Amino acid sequence: MKKKAYAVIGLGRFGMPLAKKLAEAGKEVIGVDMDEERVKEFREFSEYAFVAKKLSKEVLIEIGIQNCDLVAVCIGSKVETSILVTLNVLNLGVPVISKATSMEQGEVLAKLGATVVYPERDMALRLAKSILRKNLIDYLPIGKNMEITEIEVADRMAGKTIVDLDLRRRYSLNVIAIHHAEQIETDVRPDCRLCQGDTITVIGKEENVTRFVDDYS
Repeated sequence: MKKKAYAVIGLGRFGMPLAKKLAEAGKEVIGVDMDEERVKEFREFSEYAFVAKKLSKEVLIEIGIQNCDLVAVCIGSKVETSILVTLNVLNLGVPVISKATSMEQGEVLAKLGATVVYPERDMALRLAKSILRKNLIDYLPIGKNMEITEIEVADRMAGKTIVDLDLRRRYSLNVIAIHHAEQIETDVRPDCRLCQGDTITVIGKEENVTRFVDDYS
């Protein structure tokens, strides 16, 4: 099977960690930036690191972007460049994930056909949730007000079983995993008893997760 290839265009505060993480995972990664120092830094992780002062369709083809399985356009601050590069990559027939710094920019990128991410906004929301939900470990929004959330077992949860918590009836939540000690259980039994230090991963609507956490905090 052919190894998947990725490209990250824009090796800034968002793009560089993304590109490095993909490369460290053993993926073939093309890194592109206008800044020579950033490209030099990324060459320690991939031989496919290119300085590009212009990001025209011709330059992207020369770099080999058309051979990638996915491209991340991480040029959030230069809106016109971000939109143009996203359009050029999509016209090459390659799926794109584009970073946006404003809703207006995101709307344009989405209309072009890109998947849009808002790193600063998402980080702010994550911080707000961690402040408001005392036992929140992590969460992943999955659209339409739904999320997958990992929650630390609070004192009032410890010793109770999944049946005792009555998550499905009272909160319309489903437990999809329990992490305790060094083991993760994904086949969650109704009689599984929670212990101090465990975490549970649930899926459901945001307001129901909040209500559950508030009830047991």
